[in-house]
Amino acid sequence: MARGLILTTQARATTTSFTTRLSVAKPKCKNPLPYRLHLPSRVSSTRFFCCKCSVSQDPIVITEYKQSFSQRMAMAGLKPHHRIAIGVSGGPDSMALCFLTAGWKTDGADANAVGKSDDGFINGILGVIVDHGLREESNEEAHIVSSRVTEMGIRCEIAKCSWLDGRPKQGHLLEEAREKRYEVFQNVCTKHQIEVLLIAHHADDQAELFILRLSRNSGVLGLAGMAFTSQMFSKSTHLYREGSKNKGILIVRPLLHFSKEILYKICQESGQDWVEDPTNQNTVYARNRIRMSLGNLSSYTFQSELQGVISACRRTRAYVDQICNNLINQAVSIIDQHGYAIVDLEILNPSKVTDICLSKFVALILQYVSQRNRPIRGSTSKLLLHYIRTVPCKTSFTAAGCYLCPAPRSRGTKILVCCSVDCPLNSKMELIYPFLNGEQKQYFRNELEQIIADGKSYSNHFVPDASDVHFLDASESVISEAKTLNIISESTYRDILLLKRDEIKHFKLKAEDKVDYKSKNKVESIIASPSELLQPGKACYFMNRFWITWKLSNHVSVGEGTENCVVDLGGETQECHSCSCRIGHDKVAEVRRMSESDWLYLAKLSKCPSLDNLQQQKVLSSSTMEQISEKRSLHLENLELSAQKALEVLKLIPVAARRSLPVLVNHQGLLLSIPSIGFKRCPCLTVSCEFKPLVPLGGGHSSFM
Repeated sequence: MARGLILTTQARATTTSFTTRLSVAKPKCKNPLPYRLHLPSRVSSTRFFCCKCSVSQDPIVITEYKQSFSQRMAMAGLKPHHRIAIGVSGGPDSMALCFLTAGWKTDGADANAVGKSDDGFINGILGVIVDHGLREESNEEAHIVSSRVTEMGIRCEIAKCSWLDGRPKQGHLLEEAREKRYEVFQNVCTKHQIEVLLIAHHADDQAELFILRLSRNSGVLGLAGMAFTSQMFSKSTHLYREGSKNKGILIVRPLLHFSKEILYKICQESGQDWVEDPTNQNTVYARNRIRMSLGNLSSYTFQSELQGVISACRRTRAYVDQICNNLINQAVSIIDQHGYAIVDLEILNPSKVTDICLSKFVALILQYVSQRNRPIRGSTSKLLLHYIRTVPCKTSFTAAGCYLCPAPRSRGTKILVCCSVDCPLNSKMELIYPFLNGEQKQYFRNELEQIIADGKSYSNHFVPDASDVHFLDASESVISEAKTLNIISESTYRDILLLKRDEIKHFKLKAEDKVDYKSKNKVESIIASPSELLQPGKACYFMNRFWITWKLSNHVSVGEGTENCVVDLGGETQECHSCSCRIGHDKVAEVRRMSESDWLYLAKLSKCPSLDNLQQQKVLSSSTMEQISEKRSLHLENLELSAQKALEVLKLIPVAARRSLPVLVNHQGLLLSIPSIGFKRCPCLTVSCEFKPLVPLGGGHSSFM
């Protein structure tokens, strides 16, 4: 929800169109109608709602906007019958998006298929209003915006943020509010089985982002701005279950070619009220400073040339993404069960790949293996490029949470990429509480994959060739090359440099940012508290990639080829009476990474298994001890065989990759199971380990049309 709403008494038109396709004259409010609301006296008197413009529409103008919007939705692979959500703040951007989406649902050829519910709402559309809860009046404002959206026939849900310490960290308000907002969007969409979220970012937002990133020394890929479509993957692992994939939701920004001025025009022509956020005038925030500076450069030449540079960057981004996807498909093998990757340098042929494409390619692999979505910049990026261009590979390298080394028996023609054991956060364990059933996930999987496939079939036609893209040479700045290529004029070049210089001057790194960075990257304990111990029948998510469950069986057949030897585990108490059991009475297990001592322990078991202090197990009755004695040899044989098989499998796994394998231990740290290779210390254990990374290789679908 917008933070402190100023609701204007006349339509604002302080911005100018950044697009040439739909440029319009500055809008003026037609026949303003007073619109009064009875608000509590505690609400500031400076808050006013915008005028209620005449609802009489200009058919030609509205039809033009609706047709353009429908084309963009088709480009995203969307059809009116698809279930979608809309992020609503109440500003002119999101109100125009609501109006256009409602029309797209009900005015097309599929209008009858969409229909309306019994209570009059349009089927398959939900407005999501996020109340950040940072001001006393935010809840009331959310309900006012909700009432306006429901008047368009759109069902609304108000979702309130819950902050760990009651509010965001000081100095990080916008960043944390944005992260929390998208987390809320994800949760609401999942709850309602919605896979597509529309966001009202527009052309002016892209221009602001361009200047902001330019001042932070971003390259051409960052200057391409926000994607037209992109997948957002949930960080909440409890939202999906074992056997399913984290498909996330598809974010679509259908207004990226609309200027802010046009969105004001749409609201006015359709008679929609909107709100203005007074914090947009606060120059403490970088985006506000840039927005105001861009507003002072209102010439048509500057605006159109700036958009021309952004479009050129987006074409380059689309080209680089396509090259990287092809390289991944051809030269990368993922060993899913063990969570590492192999890069074939002979197929990759890095000497023939441009620096910008190779850097992106390597970053995608490292981000996938480490499951950390952080850019790789500066000296680290240069060292990685040098490392991967050195063929044959003869040394090891650690970067971005990953360990790179020559793959065994490849003579340096292949590189192994696995998690670094020294990487912070790589031992994170999270308990899972799944609630979605298989039928819901099947519905998700079918529709979302088809939407993405349809969107790809459209966007693939617009991926340019190498001859049609610019800025592939990272040694020259984007705007300098743009001037050389006559994409921008000398005057626009100077204005952009001035904007960049002014923003750099305002930008100061605060000391608390350094503190935050250290706190976010500190090494976490594998088992930080007793609450993180894994109980039988429960699941945990380890290292952002392994889904692990375990349980005890009441009746267990010991070993293949035995005489149907059954071990009684004590009914409801599940007290394991196996002679090799090490679970203990607390019935919990801990999860950690494999260490060299585990290998040595397996070697010992494979040669000389032992009951290890069996006489000290005073909890066992004399009858149970007699049963164990009779079946001792079978247990030992089973344990020895399991250890031998595990060692044979481990020999096939590179030493570096073994260190990332999860193992289960008891409360004393004694090894119970290495589920990835099929070893278990006790036959009563049933352990499952599934490789299921949060974010897929390549980061998921995105389009920069």
